[in-house]
Amino acid sequence: MTHRRLSLVVLLCFGLAGVAPTHADDDADRARAALERGEIRPLDDVLRAARTAVPGDVVAVDLKRNDGRWLYKLRILGPDGKRRTVKVEARTLKILDEDDDD
Repeated sequence: MTHRRLSLVVLLCFGLAGVAPTHADDDADRARAALERGEIRPLDDVLRAARTAVPGDVVAVDLKRNDGRWLYKLRILGPDGKRRTVKVEARTLKILDEDDDD
């Protein structure tokens, strides 16, 4: 998946999470500012870390701030056809959790 396409997926995820379309630009600006401040790593790095932990195709990405830290929640469709959810700490790339979606 190209970076541009994945960026679109990220923005769509914000919209599906209940963020009004007028706030999508604000969310992208907040994420860009967090990247510039070093609070989060580039999305390519996050994707690489998630795919290393759980091989497959990333089908959804969500970035949230939780308890003072940024977290990515990714849904990955594995080669076996199962969807898994992977949570990644956005600054350290530490895999925090991975679950099978039932």
